[in-house]
Amino acid sequence: MRNPMPSEIARITADDAFRRYERGEPILFIDSRNPQAWEGSKVKLPRAVRMPADEVRTHVVGIPRDRMMIPYCT
Repeated sequence: MRNPMPSEIARITADDAFRRYERGEPILFIDSRNPQAWEGSKVKLPRAVRMPADEVRTHVVGIPRDRMMIPYCT
């Protein structure tokens, strides 16, 4: 069975993520905040996929592989 987790993981800054987004690079933002943090937040990225950190391994198979994935939380 193929390993569903990416083989290359890099860290980037919020500024770098924003620059890439502004350039139109294909990016998938993954909001990994827990449900309480998400509900209590006034800041939510449009089109971000909500996926709590403890559920990523469960849902990783369905995540598109044709773009950079940037998970974030508070």
